[in-house]
Amino acid sequence: MHYQLAYSIGFHPWEDAATDRPFVDKLSELFDREEAGRERPFGPALDLGTGSGIWAVEMAKRGWQVTGIDLVEKALRRARDRVAEAGVDVRLVHGDVTDLRSAGVGSGYRLIVDSGTFHDFDTDQQRAMGREVTAVAAADATLLLIAWPRRRRPLIRGADREEIEQAFPQWSITDVAPSQITLPKLMEAVLRPDEQWYRLRRRPGR
Repeated sequence: MHYQLAYSIGFHPWEDAATDRPFVDKLSELFDREEAGRERPFGPALDLGTGSGIWAVEMAKRGWQVTGIDLVEKALRRARDRVAEAGVDVRLVHGDVTDLRSAGVGSGYRLIVDSGTFHDFDTDQQRAMGREVTAVAAADATLLLIAWPRRRRPLIRGADREEIEQAFPQWSITDVAPSQITLPKLMEAVLRPDEQWYRLRRRPGR
């Protein structure tokens, strides 16, 4: 997926996920799990490939201290408008998720969310992202990462469990669950998403 081109021509169907009730409910369930037993504010959260800031805003509303990063400036402009409209505090950073430290996002993140960048990367990019996420994550961090399975399809490359494990060797996959996303019938037939949320926990001492 060429995201700069997609935003330049106004093609960003992933934003429709914000109105897809089953998808939203599933993600809310995942957030509930991370927040259970904690008090607000829940701590630093990083939204990888934040796009127009949909989930960054949602996390901020829930009580996380959120930083969103994206490489597409047009997407970040949409995110700034969304943040202002919602009246929440979200730091937005222009940068590459495979080079987080150079982008200056900081460190100590307890929750990291990737709703669609990793599964579009090649192997080198995946492993670079894994190294950078590990470098900025807290010792007790959780990573919620969405991935479409590897198969021939347009737009999205996809990623399998082995690729995720190889990119994040210092983390353990604790849960895998369907995202519950629903697509228009034509897109469903062409893309065959079958996407899964992977929950990873950083291993102690890693």
